[in-house]
Amino acid sequence: MSVHNTRPRTTVTSLNKMKAEGQKIACLTAYDASFAEQLDDAGVDVLLVGDSLGMVVQGLDSTVPVTIDDMVYHTRATARGVNKSLLMADMPFMSFCTEEQALTNAARLMQEGGAHMVKLETTEGQIGIIRRLVDAGVPVCAHLGLRPQSVHKLGGYRVQGRDAESGESMLKEAVALEEAGADCLLLECVPAALAARITQTVGIPVIGIGAGADTDGQILVLYDILGISKGKRPKFSKDYLHGQGSVLAAAERYVSDVKAGVFPAAEHSFE
Repeated sequence: MSVHNTRPRTTVTSLNKMKAEGQKIACLTAYDASFAEQLDDAGVDVLLVGDSLGMVVQGLDSTVPVTIDDMVYHTRATARGVNKSLLMADMPFMSFCTEEQALTNAARLMQEGGAHMVKLETTEGQIGIIRRLVDAGVPVCAHLGLRPQSVHKLGGYRVQGRDAESGESMLKEAVALEEAGADCLLLECVPAALAARITQTVGIPVIGIGAGADTDGQILVLYDILGISKGKRPKFSKDYLHGQGSVLAAAERYVSDVKAGVFPAAEHSFE
């Protein structure tokens, strides 16, 4: 057993403590039991069963076709490899359009899938849905910035919040989400300065992916850090398998770099 598995189980409470104490939070995606066990042993704090599985596992062009049944299946499989990590699962496209639908599908991810928290790609109009989930006892991570489920609306995979107006709007939305009861935020492809400002403003943990080094934690797609994603690796990612002898060693190096503030470097961030 890895020395990391002597650590306490990660919970919402411990994530808040890590933010308060300035300890960086290391997160990665996982989609099955075998990889989940490796990442859990490596000391990854949070495992996300992301709808990114549509692209890296199913070979799709976007996350849009991923269904709630897909997410329940992969969450349930991943949960079997989890020992200490907090397990988060994505609510896929069009699975949380109403409060009733959001409650039903969040319940499936937690009851059938074994998730400890759900993540929603949020807009201002969904604050009420977040509040309803929280009132029902569902831990929630709200996803701001680049929202891959809205790629067709956004016109592609582009950095969000670069102009003053959209940056202020994102900051206000982050505050509103915290007030609605969201337990943490995920910022994707956001200028580093804006991400730092949001992190300093809200009291809940902020996890970044392409959002600079000043967020409370970092997350990457597992297949990107293993260098096996098809196409060009995103600017904000890094191949951690290179020079390592195993998936476990690669994940341990990633965790170490995040905890030490070595990753992300300036070349992994946006202005």
